[in-house]
Amino acid sequence: MLGQLIVSSLVVGSIYALMALAMSITYKASEVPNFSQGEMAMMSTYVTFVLLSSFGLSFYPAMLLTVGFAFLLGLILEFFFLRRAKNPTPLNLIVITIGFQLMLYGLAGWKWGSEQRQINLPFSESKVIVQNDVFALTELNLATLVIAFIVLLVIYLLIQKTKLGLAMKACQQNVNASKMNGISAYRIMAISFGISSIVGAIAGVLVAPLLTLDPSMMWDPLLKGFAAAVLGGMKSLHGVVIGGLLLGLIENLFGFYISIEFKSVVAFAIIVLVLYFKPSGLFDKHYVRKV
Repeated sequence: MLGQLIVSSLVVGSIYALMALAMSITYKASEVPNFSQGEMAMMSTYVTFVLLSSFGLSFYPAMLLTVGFAFLLGLILEFFFLRRAKNPTPLNLIVITIGFQLMLYGLAGWKWGSEQRQINLPFSESKVIVQNDVFALTELNLATLVIAFIVLLVIYLLIQKTKLGLAMKACQQNVNASKMNGISAYRIMAISFGISSIVGAIAGVLVAPLLTLDPSMMWDPLLKGFAAAVLGGMKSLHGVVIGGLLLGLIENLFGFYISIEFKSVVAFAIIVLVLYFKPSGLFDKHYVRKV
């Protein structure tokens, strides 16, 4: 039973880790948590659904087009909304992301309604491929773990091993110095929002078979992803990933051994406790400005 609980925690935690990573990328770029991340992922998942059901595409071409749509959606948020803000204080930018969230939610409700749909992936939730006395692993579980690992690895290599990643880190550390060295800070920020939107879209497609496809499907994963990011440290990419896995494990253990009814409360309790005792998170450094 414990082995199965750990496997389930890793599957759920990997989705939390993807959402936390998506929020961390934009936070590192703009110092603003993107609360529209969930609805952006939801819209991208609907695009996958339409491509699969209405246009008859197979999964992989549909995902390729979804990735392009998600990247474009991230660019739209940064270029047309955040960059055009007249008074770009952190609070104003947060309000803009919330406004974008509500706009996407309303658009999805107008286009597809509140009807709950099922998205068909080539990975079965019922077909067990590994089973023993300790745990059972389905196709969807394995695909979620593998895809999440590949995405996390690609993002790590992108940031650590490429010129784009070097430019992203330079802009995150000092925007003015980056501009003086010929780096287009606006372009890098737009790309950062596009990449984070792709990560969120993949999380949305993976979570859709576990829940149901509807306009509010990403509310819970977004909040859990935000809690994981706070737990690991919003500016620490490896920290938010570990935070997502830890949150999935803590949440499932709490639900199994203590109370399933208060399982969702764990994430919010973690936010409060971490912000009180270690505001920078477990894996990020807390800097105090001295005058």
